[in-house]
Amino acid sequence: MFDKLKPGERRFRAVNDTTPKETNNMRTYFFMAILIFKGLYSAAQGTPYPGQPATGPGGAEYEHRSVAFYDSAARADGFWLFEPSDPRPDSAEVVVFLHGYGAYNPVAYGKWIKHLVAKGNIVIYPRYQKNLLTPRPDVFPANAAKGIRDALALLQTGHHVRPRTDKVAYIGHSYGGVIAANLGVHWEKLRIPQPSAMLLCEPGSGPLKGARLGNYAGLPADLNLIVIVGEDDYVVGHEFGQLVFETAVNTPNRNLVLQRRDTDGHRWVLATHSEPYCYDLDFDTGVRNYTTRRVFQTSRLNEVDFNCYWKLGDALIGYTRQGLYGDVAFGNTSQQRFLGKWADGKAIRPLEVFLPRAGTGAASAVGVSRK
Repeated sequence: MFDKLKPGERRFRAVNDTTPKETNNMRTYFFMAILIFKGLYSAAQGTPYPGQPATGPGGAEYEHRSVAFYDSAARADGFWLFEPSDPRPDSAEVVVFLHGYGAYNPVAYGKWIKHLVAKGNIVIYPRYQKNLLTPRPDVFPANAAKGIRDALALLQTGHHVRPRTDKVAYIGHSYGGVIAANLGVHWEKLRIPQPSAMLLCEPGSGPLKGARLGNYAGLPADLNLIVIVGEDDYVVGHEFGQLVFETAVNTPNRNLVLQRRDTDGHRWVLATHSEPYCYDLDFDTGVRNYTTRRVFQTSRLNEVDFNCYWKLGDALIGYTRQGLYGDVAFGNTSQQRFLGKWADGKAIRPLEVFLPRAGTGAASAVGVSRK
C-alpha cells in the first residue's frame, strides 16, 4: 500500500490486499480524482522552536515523528491530506483546515499542519478554489464540503489511518473562517461531520460577500468556538469575527480574542492578517500567486503562533475531546491570555478576551478597537 510508495506522482488504485468493500470504495474514488502520494516528511523537530513551550497546548510534546502527505487537489473541490505516521496509528481524530483566499498551496500553513499531525490528528485541507478568479465565492462551501466528504471516504480504504469523526475540529483562516462558519451552520445539509470545535483565525472576506451569512444563530449549541482577530488586520478587519461572535447567540461556549502588537525595543510581535502563516517547503505544490508570494514575504514563526493560534487551537481541541485545558481555551484566564515573554523575562502584551454576557446569548464585545 501507500507506505511502500515513493514520493512522486502515483495514481491511486485498488490492490490485492483489500477487502471487497474496500476495493469497491477505492474504485469509486478512482473515478472522482487522482491521488498522488507526495512523500513522508518529518513532522516534529527534535527540540522546541525558539519561544515554543516544551509541553502543553502549543508545545513541542509530540506523539508522531512523520506526516504522510497526499494530493488529490487537481480540481477546485479536491483536497490535500496529511496523516500521522512513525508510528502510524490505526485511527485518529480529524481536523479540517480551511485556507485563506488564494492559499491553495498548503505550504502557507505547513508548520502548523505538521504540529497538528504530530499531535495525532489527521488534517484534511480542502482546496475549494480553482484559481484566484474562479469559482464564485458562494460556491466555496459546497466545494470544501465535497473535498471533506471525499477525503473521509478515502480514509476508509486501504492502509490509510481511519478517521474518527464524532468530534471533528474546524480551523479557518481569513476566507477559510467564513467558509468554516458557513459549514458550521449547514453541516447537515452538506453531509459533513458536525463541528465540535471551531477556531476562526482573522476571519473575513474583505470586499467579497459570497458564503457569508446574515447571522450565525444556526451554529450548533454544543459547539466550542474561539474567534481570533488581530489589532492590525487591514486585509479583512474585525467586522466578520465580531459578527460571528455577536450573533452566535445559541452557541454559549464562545470567546472572542484580540491579539495586539508589542515590542521590547529590540524586536516586534506583530498583529497583522498574516500571523497564522508559517510556511514549510515540504508541502510546497509549486503554486505561485499573489497569496503565496505574500506568505513568503510575511510569514514568521514566533510567540503569536505558539501562544496564540497553536495554543488556543490545541487547548480547544483538548477541551472538546478530553475535557482538558478548559482554563487555557476559555474564560479570560491568565493562561488563556498569556502570549509569552521577552528575552528580559517581561511579559509580551497579553491577549484580550471577550465573553458572552452572563445569563444571555448576547456578546459583551461591541466595537473591538485599535489602540
